[in-house]
Amino acid sequence: MKRVYLDNAATTPIASEVFDTMIPLLKEEFGNPSSSHSYGRQVKAILETSRRTIASKLNCSPAEIIFTSGGTEADNMAIHTSIESLGVKRIISSVIEHHAVGHTIEYFKDTFGIKIEYVNLDNKGNVDLQDLELRLRTDEKTLVSLMHANNEIGTLLPIDRVSEICQKYNAIFHCDTVQTIGHLPIDLKELNIDFITCAAHKLHGPKGVGFLYANKKNRTHSFIHGGSQERGLRGGTENVYAIAGMAKAVELACDEMNDHKQHVQGIKSYMIEKLSLLFDDMQFHGEVLPEKSLYTVLNCCFPKSENQGLLLFSLDLKGVACSGGSACTSGANIGSHVLNGINADVTRPNVRFSFSRFTTTSDIDYALDQLKSIYKLS
Repeated sequence: MKRVYLDNAATTPIASEVFDTMIPLLKEEFGNPSSSHSYGRQVKAILETSRRTIASKLNCSPAEIIFTSGGTEADNMAIHTSIESLGVKRIISSVIEHHAVGHTIEYFKDTFGIKIEYVNLDNKGNVDLQDLELRLRTDEKTLVSLMHANNEIGTLLPIDRVSEICQKYNAIFHCDTVQTIGHLPIDLKELNIDFITCAAHKLHGPKGVGFLYANKKNRTHSFIHGGSQERGLRGGTENVYAIAGMAKAVELACDEMNDHKQHVQGIKSYMIEKLSLLFDDMQFHGEVLPEKSLYTVLNCCFPKSENQGLLLFSLDLKGVACSGGSACTSGANIGSHVLNGINADVTRPNVRFSFSRFTTTSDIDYALDQLKSIYKLS
């Protein structure tokens, strides 16, 4: 049986170039980067070269890149820092944010009494910018935390407009860019953003590593205590082989972004076209226009059927890996908070297909054939 992987928003296969970059650090260059002897200095140099590589692709200072264990830690660090170091008393976010943001701000609301407000959205997940601006007309120190592209429906946030609004009202802007780094251009010299986040495994890097960009204009304090690593902001020995792999993944993704985008957008458009022909009442959640939607994500609302609750299971049995939403809620007996947040029709089977530069049209054709079989279509 053929196997097709269409769940790249959950994680991506590691690129061979990334793997090759990591091998020497696992085998020979094993020193602790905080050690003063030659073994440590050699690895420290690799660590800082990786930091400079990432910074160069985002057009920021290497000192503004803080290595973390992934996107969730980076999001947590941005929010904690905003409250504990920058005096934030109120947070504006949306009900369709990743749980790394949503659960964290709820924790601060329940434990420390931080005020939380949720900006209005339309039924495609677009942020109401007028509502955002109205909510910012206050003297209360505010953090705006909104993701660049939704991980379940792909709708894009106009981060340039949001950054302008935040600057106008002296608000701190944290943008979860886990799904977009390496997929969309981000120029941090052009954008007035305080924090962005990355998880390497979303762009063909290793799992368990990411980074936080923290704008140098903000004075922050340690998030994890117990060491002076990362300029005293995050204690703990750095995961150097994973960091080097992440830097290579970022470099590859950014250098080849246009080619990858053209290929993957073609895959997504092809699937939209074929599904629309295959099903009379095919619907798609979120934005699907290329200028408004992340090209790696397609959320499909299929027609009702007798065994619609088994659609994902049936696809898996036939070798097609996809999801009903975020992998972080897999196994939880709840519906998608994103689909509920945009008032989507959750009485029909909803499936997220997500693509990468390794996805082919033959992969899509195979998935379509399995859908035909499941729905008993000729």
